[in-house]
Amino acid sequence: MRETIGFIGGGNMARSLAGGLIARGLAAQQIIISDPVPAQLEALATQLGVRTTPDNNVAAKDADVVILAVKPQDLRSVAESLATPLQARRPLVISIAAGIRGSDIERWLGGIPVVRAMPNRPALQNCGVTGLYAAPAVPAAARALAAEILDAVGVTVWVSEEAQMDAVTAVSGSGPAYFFLLVEMIEAAGISLGLSAEVSRRLAIETAYGSGCMARESVDPPADLRKQVTSKGGTTEAALRHLEAHGVRSLFTQAITAAAQRSAEMAEQLGKQ
Repeated sequence: MRETIGFIGGGNMARSLAGGLIARGLAAQQIIISDPVPAQLEALATQLGVRTTPDNNVAAKDADVVILAVKPQDLRSVAESLATPLQARRPLVISIAAGIRGSDIERWLGGIPVVRAMPNRPALQNCGVTGLYAAPAVPAAARALAAEILDAVGVTVWVSEEAQMDAVTAVSGSGPAYFFLLVEMIEAAGISLGLSAEVSRRLAIETAYGSGCMARESVDPPADLRKQVTSKGGTTEAALRHLEAHGVRSLFTQAITAAAQRSAEMAEQLGKQ
């Protein structure tokens, strides 16, 4: 990759993405990150060797790719302040701000097409998944470059309609919290059955990790993997029968639907601000 990348915002996700790109061979000096917090800039320069600046316009001025990594509530003012300099060069613009529609960002930037990305928290460990949507005006080469950049912290999945990004947010953006809650509940159940907190937590975490690895690597769908570890009349069947009897499937569908609806509400609210 030869492109110069300018990050607007130097928070955890920007730091992770920059680190992933450097690990994949991008020269640190091809990255410039802007942030208003001096300590943040100092840490980025020290830890990653990237160029830093407190000025968003400096970070965006000569960049081939501009990644908007600011808080959603700050994105409009930041985008509008960058509109004039970006229109002169029209770089690839990628937004990783949650809950802001690409069409609104494009409007704030004065018509520059945007690739919208929804990474999730495991991207901080380089094992995330990112949902991507590109406006029709974004050319194929720019889409490929956006995917290459986000691949630095995990895998990427494209959706064909921007409205589907609300579902992406609900499934994978919020998804880690569902798994953390499940691990938390299994740990608590183990303790209630007499295990020590240390042993119960280790069993719960390692089981979640191993199961995730199996699901990721297997050609079988998760439903088949579940059946493979569910012996008729056994302990697993007893647990699953109890969950099914109490509507666990319906409950999860309702919960994830609520997350998707909230994502759509936030996009509407923030887009009008």
